Amino acid sequence: MMEYVLLTPDEMASADRMADNVGPFNLRRLMENAGAAVAREALRLYPRAEAFDILCGPGNNGGDGYVAARILAETGMPVTVWAHGTPRDGTEAADAANGWTGGTRPLAKFRPRREALIIDALFGAGLSRPLDGVAASTARICGEAQLPVLAVDLPSGVSGADGTVAGVALSAERTVTFMARKPGHLLYPGRDLCGETIVADIGIPASVISECAGATFANGPGLWLGAFPALSTDTHKYARGHVAVCAGGLASGGAARLAASAAARAGAGAVTVLSPAGALQVNAMHLTSIMLARVEAAEELVSFAAERKVRSLVIGPGFGVGGKAREFVRRFLAKADDGRTLIVDADAITSFMDEPETLFAACRASKAQAVLTPHAGEFGRLFPDLAAMPSKLERARQAARRSHAVVVLKGPDTVIASPDGRAAINENGTPLLATAGSGDVLAGIIAGLTAQGMPAWEASCAAVWLHAEAAREFGPGLIADDLPGALPGVLRRLR
Repeated sequence: MMEYVLLTPDEMASADRMADNVGPFNLRRLMENAGAAVAREALRLYPRAEAFDILCGPGNNGGDGYVAARILAETGMPVTVWAHGTPRDGTEAADAANGWTGGTRPLAKFRPRREALIIDALFGAGLSRPLDGVAASTARICGEAQLPVLAVDLPSGVSGADGTVAGVALSAERTVTFMARKPGHLLYPGRDLCGETIVADIGIPASVISECAGATFANGPGLWLGAFPALSTDTHKYARGHVAVCAGGLASGGAARLAASAAARAGAGAVTVLSPAGALQVNAMHLTSIMLARVEAAEELVSFAAERKVRSLVIGPGFGVGGKAREFVRRFLAKADDGRTLIVDADAITSFMDEPETLFAACRASKAQAVLTPHAGEFGRLFPDLAAMPSKLERARQAARRSHAVVVLKGPDTVIASPDGRAAINENGTPLLATAGSGDVLAGIIAGLTAQGMPAWEASCAAVWLHAEAAREFGPGLIADDLPGALPGVLRRLR
C-alpha cells in the first residue's frame, strides 16, 4: 500500500520534521542520504556522462545538490556547481554547501555543455511561486539545449502539490524523489516534465510516512484489490448483481449497449438495457447475453429496478439531454435503498447544467451511492466555478464534497475523488482511449463492479485502471467496441 501513497509538499515537510525527532536520522543526515541517492542514480542512469553540471538553489533542494556534487567529485568525475543564491546560515543546506570545496560559479553564467549531465537542484516540490530572473532564464536555456536533465525531487518550476507550472519550468528526462511521489509527479503538465520518476529510500521510517500521509494516492491494484469482487462456489447470476443501462432513441443506442457489454464483462451476473419502445427492435438486433426491457417513464424505471433488484444503474450514454434524464436520475435516487449505485454519465450530466443543485441535493438525500463521470467539458457545465481552479486534484475533491458523489474527472491523468476526501490519480492512462465510446465503457465497468458489492470509490478506481489496461491489451487500432472483449485477459492477470 505504501507504494501508492502520495505526499503533498507540506506532508513531506512534516515527515522530515517528525523523522528528525524520532530518528534514526536527523535532517542533516537525511539530506546526506538524499544527495547520495541523486549521485548514485546519476552514475547508474548516465554512465556515459563525462562531467556533471549541478544547478544548486539556496534551499534544501540545493543542499541535496551540494551533497551530490561532493559525492560525484569523490568518484573522480569533473563536477561544477552553478549556484543560485546562498543557503541561509545555520541551515542544513548551508552545512551541505560548506562541505563542497570544488568549483562553484554563478548560475547567471551557466551554459549547457553537451558532454555534461545537468542535475537540477534549484527548487524542489515546495516551490509556490513562478520561476523568475536567472532561474527562469536557466530553464529556457536548458529547454533550448535539449540535453538530458536529472531533476532532484521535481523539475524546478513544477508544483509538487498539483503538477501545475506558473510561467516556465525545467523539463527533466528523469527525476529522483524521496520516500514517496508527490501529486505533481502524476498530474499534467508535471507528469510530462518529470520524465521517469525514481523513488529513493532515504531512511524515513514507514510509520512516519503513514502518520504524515493524507488521503491522496496513485491508482493501482494495491489500492483496491482487497475490495475486488471474488466469486464463491455457490454463487448465481443475481448474487453477482444486476445492472441496468438506460438507452436513448433509435439512432443512439450504441452507447448504452457498449456500457451494458462492459458491465457484463466486469462480472455483473445480469445486465439489462432499458429501451424506449421506438428503439426496442434495433436494440434487440444487437443484444444476445444482454437482456432487454421496455422502459419509457421514470415510474417504469423505478418499478423495474425494485422488482428486478437492480443494484447499479447507468444513465447518460446516448440517452439524450433534457428533462427526462433529470427525472430518471431524481426518481431512482429517491427510491433506491442501501446497496444501490447510480452512475451518471455523459448526457445525464449535461442535463443538469442549468440546475446542478437539483442533482447534488438528490445525491445527498439518497440512500444510494452516486458516481459522476465527467470529462473536462462536462465538469465545467456542472461545476463552472470549480473548473477554473488550477489544481485538477482540488477540482475533483471539491466537486465530490459538493455533490456527495464519487467524481471521476476523466483525462490522461484521471482523478477519482470521494466525498470523504480520498482521491486517487490514475497513472496507466493511454491515448488509445481517445476514441468515441470509451467513456461509455468506463461507466459500464463501474456499474459491473458496484453491482457485485464493491464500494463506489474503490470500484471507480478499479474501473479506471482496468479500462486503461484493456486498451493497452488491445493496442493500436482500438475502438470502443474492442474494450469489453479485452477485459477478461486483464482480469485473469489481476486475479
